[in-house]
Amino acid sequence: MHELSLCQGIVRIIETQAKQHGFSAVRKVRLDIGALACVEQDALSFGFTAATKGTVAEGAELAFIVSPGHAWCPACSQRVEVKTRLDSCSTCGAWLMPLPGGDEIKVKDLEVD
Repeated sequence: MHELSLCQGIVRIIETQAKQHGFSAVRKVRLDIGALACVEQDALSFGFTAATKGTVAEGAELAFIVSPGHAWCPACSQRVEVKTRLDSCSTCGAWLMPLPGGDEIKVKDLEVD
């Protein structure tokens, strides 16, 4: 389950921010997750609960903002939204598009005390 290692990375980010900005508790963590990130939200929530035990984020709510995937179509020179890595261009139907976005996971923001 790679979601647990992702959660451990998120906790490291939160703890670094807590030291830099002097907060002692996190109420809410909002993650921006690309639609193509291959992350199971339920597994991420479960892993987050385990990874935050004994940290400033213990008990924090985890919220998800899902960003669409994007691809570049070399055939028609258009940036198009895709739902899966196997989608074709919605404009011209071409295949083999590079995917410049939609597979990232970012800590969008934190609500802290």
